[in-house]
Amino acid sequence: MDRQLDPMKDDLPLMANTSYMLVKHYVLDLDVDFKSKVIEGSIVLFLETGSQYRKTSTTGKECCQSEFDESCTVRASEPCHTPMTGVSACSSKMECNGFPASGKGEEAIRLPSCDENGNHSNNEQASGISGSKDCSDRESCGNKDFVLVLDCCDLSVLKVEEVDVVTVSGIEKFTRSTELTGVSKELGNLRNQIVHELVTLPANRWKEQLYYFTHCSQAPGCGELPFTTGPWSLEIRKSGIQTPADFPHAIRIWYKTSPDGRSVAWTTDQSGKPCVYTMGSPINNRALFPCQEPPIALSTWQASVRTAAGFVVLMSGENSAEPVQLREDMLSWYYYVTMPMPASTFTIAVGCWQEVKQQSFIAAVQTNTEFSLPSLQADFRWHEEVCGHVEYPCRFRSPAASLQAVIPYRVFSPRCLTERCEERLLQLIPQCLSAAYATLGTHPFSRLDVLIVPSNFSSLGMASPHIIFLSQSVLPGGSHLCGTRLCHEIAHAWFGLAIGARDWTEEWISEGFATFLEDVFWARAQQLSHDEVKGQQELKALLRWCRLRDEVQNSEEELQVLRPNKESTGELSESGASVVKYGLKAEKIFMQVHYLKGYFLLRSLARMTGEASYLASLRKFVRKFHGQLILSQDFLCMLLEDIPKQKKSGLTVESIFQNWLDTSGIPKPLLEEVETWKEGQLVQQVSGEVTKWIQTNQRIRKSSKKKRKQDEVIFQKLLPDQLVLLLESLLEEKTLCPRTLQCLERTYQLREQDAEVRHRWCELVIKHKYLPGYGDVERFLREDQAMGVYLYGELMVNEDAKQQELARKCFASAQEHMDASSAKVVAEMLF
Repeated sequence: MDRQLDPMKDDLPLMANTSYMLVKHYVLDLDVDFKSKVIEGSIVLFLETGSQYRKTSTTGKECCQSEFDESCTVRASEPCHTPMTGVSACSSKMECNGFPASGKGEEAIRLPSCDENGNHSNNEQASGISGSKDCSDRESCGNKDFVLVLDCCDLSVLKVEEVDVVTVSGIEKFTRSTELTGVSKELGNLRNQIVHELVTLPANRWKEQLYYFTHCSQAPGCGELPFTTGPWSLEIRKSGIQTPADFPHAIRIWYKTSPDGRSVAWTTDQSGKPCVYTMGSPINNRALFPCQEPPIALSTWQASVRTAAGFVVLMSGENSAEPVQLREDMLSWYYYVTMPMPASTFTIAVGCWQEVKQQSFIAAVQTNTEFSLPSLQADFRWHEEVCGHVEYPCRFRSPAASLQAVIPYRVFSPRCLTERCEERLLQLIPQCLSAAYATLGTHPFSRLDVLIVPSNFSSLGMASPHIIFLSQSVLPGGSHLCGTRLCHEIAHAWFGLAIGARDWTEEWISEGFATFLEDVFWARAQQLSHDEVKGQQELKALLRWCRLRDEVQNSEEELQVLRPNKESTGELSESGASVVKYGLKAEKIFMQVHYLKGYFLLRSLARMTGEASYLASLRKFVRKFHGQLILSQDFLCMLLEDIPKQKKSGLTVESIFQNWLDTSGIPKPLLEEVETWKEGQLVQQVSGEVTKWIQTNQRIRKSSKKKRKQDEVIFQKLLPDQLVLLLESLLEEKTLCPRTLQCLERTYQLREQDAEVRHRWCELVIKHKYLPGYGDVERFLREDQAMGVYLYGELMVNEDAKQQELARKCFASAQEHMDASSAKVVAEMLF
C-alpha cells in the first residue's frame, strides 16, 4: 500500500497496521471548549499484538493473542466459509485469551520503579508504515524500529508517552500468572504483561477490568515516544523496539481537535444554543481521536468528558450517565461500553439538550408485548448456546434480556422542540422497539437515547451504540416518517452495529437490511392486518423502484455496484491497511443505491422463501453472528442452506453476486416484479387521483375566473406514501397551472405534511415556477437540510433568475453550518 496517499482522491485510506497491533480499549479524558471550538485532552490506548505475531505458551502450543487470525480471512471464491470474528484457528477446547485469568498465583512480583532513561525526542522521524516493505520477517524487523500506525487527521498531537501501569495500586495481581516463568522481568515486558492480563480478563470481571483501565489510564508517563503525523495517520515508535510484542502496550496521546475537523460539527441548535456532535462523516472518528479505523479493530472504550455547566453530554455508552459537579461552572460526564465494536461507531453530542420526560400513558405501551411474544417463544431457549464472538458480557446469553421487549430509553432535543417530541416521538419509541423485538428477538444494547440533532445534520437519522440521532425533519406531519425512520435506525442495532460489515464497501449489509426491516417493524408497530401490510409494502416498493431507477440513470456506474472490490472484498494488506473504494466521493454520501438494491435483494429472497421462514432465518442469523463482522456470502450461504429447494432453481451465491451485488444498473430479477406493484389497491387509488388532477388542470386552463366554483372536485384522503406517489406522478406532467397547484396544496394541506411529501411539493413549485410556493422552498432548504441538497440543483437547472437568486440566498445563510460534503456538492451546483 502506497504510504503517500493523496488525500484528495476518492478512496478513503485506512492506515492503521492492525495486523501488527490492535487497540483493545480506549480511555478518553476530554474537555469541550465552545469558545475555541476545540475538544482537548488525552486518550490512552491499551494494545495487544496482532495476528501477524504470536506467543507460545509454556506447553509449547500456540495460543491466539489476537481476536483475528489470518486463517480467518474469507475469500470470495469460498463463499460458504464463515468468518468467526474473535475465533481463531485454535482448537475449540483451547482458551484463546492467550493466558488464563489473573489472580490465580499466590506470590506477588515486586514492581520496580520507572526507568528514568526512557525519554525520547519527538524531533526524530518515524521510519514509515510498517508493512511488507519495512518488515519482511514477522519475528524481526532487522535494524528498523517498529512503527505503530494509527488513523488520524485534522488533529494537533501534542505529546505521546508510554504509561507506567506498574505504579497502579493493586496491579500486582496481574503479574502472578504462571506464564511469567521464563519471561524476562525487564520493566517493559512487565508493563506489557500487565496490559495483556488486563485486556484478556473474562467477561464476568468487566467491572474490575474497567476499574483498572481507569486507574492505569491515570498512571504517570515513563518516557515520551517519538511520533510523526501525516495527512491521514499518526505514526509512533520507540527507539530500539523492533517488534510489536516489545512495543509499549499502554500509550497516552495528548491532543486537541481542530475547529474545522471533519469528524465533528460545531454549530447551534434550533434554540440558538451552541452544540457539537460527531457527524458520521466519511472519515468517521479519526478527527475526534487517534484510532484504528478498519472495522476489524474491535475495541471497548470509556470516556470522561468535561464541559461547562448547562451542557449535557450524550455518548455511545451502556450507562445513563449522571453529571458530577467539579466546580460551580464545570460538570463531568462518564460513559463506558463493554461490547467490542469498531471505533467508527463511537458517537458524542454535547449541547444544551433538554430531556423530554415520559408521560404516564407511555407506561402501558412499554409493558404491552402480548402481540410480540408468540413469534419468539421458540427463541428463548437459545441463550444456552455458545456465542461465536470474542468474550464480553453478552445480552444474548441473558434470560432477562431475552424477555425485555422495550429497553429503557430517553429522548433529548433542543428546548424549542420538546413539545413536538413529546407529542410525536415518545409514544412511537416503545411501539417500534417492541416491534423490533417481536421480529428479531433480544435487543443487542441495554438502553437507548434518541437525540434530535441540529438542522444542519445531513441525514434523516444515524444509529450508534446506545444512541440514535434523528433529524428534525422527521417530526412535522403525521407519525409515518418519524415512525419509519425510527424503525430504520433501531434495525441498525442488529445490522450495522451488533453485526457489522467486515469490508466497508459492503454498505448494503447494513443499509439494505435496515431498509427492509423498517417496513417489517413499522407494520408490526401499527399492528396492521395482512392485507394492509401487503398493500403498504407494495406501494413502498414502487416508490423505491422509482428512486432506484432515477438514481441509476443519473449517477456514475461505478457507484452503483454494491461489492466494488468483488473477489477482493475483505482482503487487507499484510499490515492490515486498506482503502475504502470511493469512500471520499462527495456525491456518494447522498446516493441510496446500497439502501435500495440491498432492500430489493432481501425482498426478493423473502418472496422466494416465504415471510415466516425468512424472518426465522434472520433470527437464526442474528443468533449466530451477533458481535461479529461478516461478508455478504456469510448471510447468503446460511439462507440458501435453509431453503434447499432454491438450489434446484439455480439460485446460488455466485448468481446473486452476478445479478445483484457485482454489477451496476437495475438487477434483472427486479424488472419482473415492477408491474405487479402497480396493480395494488393503494397504487390504483393514486392512479385515479392523478387522472382527476390532470382533468382538473385541463378544465382550469380552459375556464375563466367566473367559473372557478364549478371546478370543485372530490378527492380521496391519501396516506403519506400515496401523496408522495401522487406528487411524483404529477411531476411528469409538462404543465400545471397556478390555480391547479394552489388547489393541490389546499386539498392535501401540503405545507403541513411530512418532509418526504413537502420535498415533492417543492419540486413541483420549482418546476412550474409557482411564485406563492417559493417561501415553502426557502423554508425547506433552511429547516430540512437532510433532504434539500438536490433542490439546489433543480433551482439552478431552470435557468430562472429568481430561482437562482433564491438558491444562492439560501446557501449563503446555511453554508457556514453545513457539513463539508453537503456544502461541496451544493457549491458545485451553484457556481
